[in-house]
Amino acid sequence: MIQNSSQSKFPQFPYSYWLNSTDIPSFPKLSQDTQVDVVIVGAGITGITTAYLLTKKGLKVAVVDAGQILNGTTGHTTAKITAQHDLIYSEFLSHFGKEKTRLYYEANHEALQFIKQIVDEHNIDCQFSEEDAYVYTCSDTYVEKIASEYKAYEELGISGSYVEKTPLPFSTKAAIIMKKQAQFNPVPFLKYLAGEVLRQGGEIYEQTTVVGVEKGNPAIIKTREGIKITCSHVVSSSHFPFNDPSGLYFARLHAERSYVLAVKTDKSYPGGMYLSAENPKRSLRSVIVNGKPMVIVGGESHKTGQGICTFQYYEALEKFAAETFGLREVAYRWSAQDLSTLDKLPYIGQELSGNSNILVATGYRKWGMSTSIVAALLNANLITGEGSRYQELFSPSRFHADPDIKTFVIQNVDVAKHLIAGKLEMTHKEIDQLQYDEGAVVRVNGKRTGAYRDTQGTMHLVDTTCTHMGCEVDWNEAERTWDCPCHGSRYSYEGKVIEGPAKKSLGKVESV
Repeated sequence: MIQNSSQSKFPQFPYSYWLNSTDIPSFPKLSQDTQVDVVIVGAGITGITTAYLLTKKGLKVAVVDAGQILNGTTGHTTAKITAQHDLIYSEFLSHFGKEKTRLYYEANHEALQFIKQIVDEHNIDCQFSEEDAYVYTCSDTYVEKIASEYKAYEELGISGSYVEKTPLPFSTKAAIIMKKQAQFNPVPFLKYLAGEVLRQGGEIYEQTTVVGVEKGNPAIIKTREGIKITCSHVVSSSHFPFNDPSGLYFARLHAERSYVLAVKTDKSYPGGMYLSAENPKRSLRSVIVNGKPMVIVGGESHKTGQGICTFQYYEALEKFAAETFGLREVAYRWSAQDLSTLDKLPYIGQELSGNSNILVATGYRKWGMSTSIVAALLNANLITGEGSRYQELFSPSRFHADPDIKTFVIQNVDVAKHLIAGKLEMTHKEIDQLQYDEGAVVRVNGKRTGAYRDTQGTMHLVDTTCTHMGCEVDWNEAERTWDCPCHGSRYSYEGKVIEGPAKKSLGKVESV
């Protein structure tokens, strides 16, 4: 395996084991106007599952993706399927009441059962296994919080237990267990679903960027090349909603990155899935890589574009893995980006009351394996007119005074701070100081410029002004990307959009 000379313990480039484990088919670019019943924008787990459900019901569906299918957050997850989304149920009880909190649990529990049923029925080889899920603490500060969470489990009728010790090879103060959760490899699972979409007459298109929608019935989707898709319903499952201004999602969502290692260890893994209650987060689960048992170690989250020297997050996980299990090899490293809403509940369903045929699914808060299935089931039912008991709970047009207002203010003050600071920031490197495989913000003809000298010595220069709302992007060393600290847009070192809400590439800067 090629190693980075400056970071020799890690693979040189980040790459997800899930994506490397399975041959993923490629699909054509949409090249002409077309008409379907439903257009689904985004070909991750939400989009593919929604298409699977709708094509099974006889609807003509087209799935379009700006890049390659499954290469977004879906392909970079830790792939836990669980309704145990950290310590949330005690908090949700106080904010939303017992009925809505119980609905949240039931929606995610049903999602797990949906995946399990499909895996079992079709014998999909995706390393699906049932595991107990733990949230543990090594800090006295969190013992009371875990005890409160267990009381919430009891009140809600969730199958779980409170313990002080876990099977992990270090001492814990307390832990809460949610029984019979699961883990899997999402890529072969979704490869099967994508195949079923095609067999049922659905269409999948890659490298097709949607830039807007002409609202109405029918609605008309517009691509960057000017191609139009006429449809009765539109589902935005593109991580960040492609029709952002309509729902003001840039002000109602914030993006965070977290990091993952797949490691070969000296000690055997004890089974189960684990998450620390305290920060920095530590997430653990098992995996088989090329026939060998390994451990997936995740955590170290920060707001996108606001991390300092992003290799430090991989190094922190590597140190934790070595101290916990003994470390033989770091086989893979990757990172993921996810969005959080103002109140921690995802936005799923009808976008606005006046546009019943435009639906969204976003804000999974790093728990997308279950929540995306919740979204697919809910949106598919709304499109077919069957309705859902979860419709009100996840409605994108909701607003809760507590905690929405406080979160809204904090997030947008943070955006304003980075918008101003980026414009005034001093540069600390000269362009001729950049080594091979090094990037930095520099000045070119007096203008703030993003510069990266690749492994062949070629210099790539981009305008650092994000094309979404004008914030200044910063260099992400570990991923070799330009990341926006305001709303989470990410670009390749050449300036091409990797993740939205931005739709346009960074501008090019002429060489000095």
